[in-house]
Amino acid sequence: MKDIRIFLQDELIAEFEKMGEPKFRAKQIYEWLWKKSARSFDEMTNLSKDLRKNLQEKFVIAPVVEHVVQKSKDGTVKLGIQLQDGRMIEGVMIPDRERSTACVSSQVGCSLSCSFCATGFLKRERNLTAGEIYDQVVMLNKHALAHSGKQLTNIVYMGMGEPLLNYENVMRSIRLITSPDGLNMAQKRITVSTAGIAKAIIRLSDEGMKFNLALSLHAATDEKRDRIMDINLANNLETVFEALNYFYEKTGNKITFEYILFDHFNDTPEDADALIQLYNKVPAFINIIEYNNVEGVTLKRAKAERRDEFVRYLGKRGVEVKVRRSRGKDIDAACGQLANKSEAGEIK
Repeated sequence: MKDIRIFLQDELIAEFEKMGEPKFRAKQIYEWLWKKSARSFDEMTNLSKDLRKNLQEKFVIAPVVEHVVQKSKDGTVKLGIQLQDGRMIEGVMIPDRERSTACVSSQVGCSLSCSFCATGFLKRERNLTAGEIYDQVVMLNKHALAHSGKQLTNIVYMGMGEPLLNYENVMRSIRLITSPDGLNMAQKRITVSTAGIAKAIIRLSDEGMKFNLALSLHAATDEKRDRIMDINLANNLETVFEALNYFYEKTGNKITFEYILFDHFNDTPEDADALIQLYNKVPAFINIIEYNNVEGVTLKRAKAERRDEFVRYLGKRGVEVKVRRSRGKDIDAACGQLANKSEAGEIK
């Protein structure tokens, strides 16, 4: 049987017409599925019992399941989430004084194999569906409400996987999350992070949407980026920055550069100068990220004094820059640490 959530609203209406049901029934069910996040047909109480039975015979609803919950001493919550096929992903809720952010995954594993990222050690098993991405947001929102009594304020596609290599499902999930028929979240509250898939950046620039884009940069020259991010071999910085400028031209949104500082690799004044050159190529601001050391990786976190000097160097030269502090380190929920430990049996 088909998962009913694979259908767009117009497609669902067509399916119901085949069943001899009026259009408004399809619209009712669409609202149950997305606005009310129904997990079963029995929850759809404004439908007749006969219709609900008919739906159960023709379709399934395949929501994800909260499998493991870990809570950090800083309030961060990491979920090990089980998909209907038994595979596992991880999502994170990061609370702050004025906002709560959901960090969601877009793939089971990742195919990019960035040398510093724990997720990169996992093989990519498959893309997530739009519904599976959406469900992560719904789950993490419940934890935000439990933590502060307030809804999620932001969503970042910075979990497991490369979002732009799951383009169709990521875009559909954003449309569902921002639709009045879904979660009705403002597009400006959503950020998609990419390692730099130039053709996909150009494609999403033409979507007519206003969400934010972050580039996982981490090195400011092709020579260094080639060494830690294989994607740069096929999408060099010149190509990626052409695409970023096109995105800015179409959306008017500044690009965020995510830049992890590695000790004595990309934290010198020469590296800062190279980063400034890139900063001047496209309207942007820079997040300096504290690295979370990963077992088996030779790159290590830059020392605090080198980090602070690097940030001062940029600031004195007019760069808009801030340090993004690691959250959830004690539960391996910080940047680059998501690695499906629950699937490996390391979390019980």
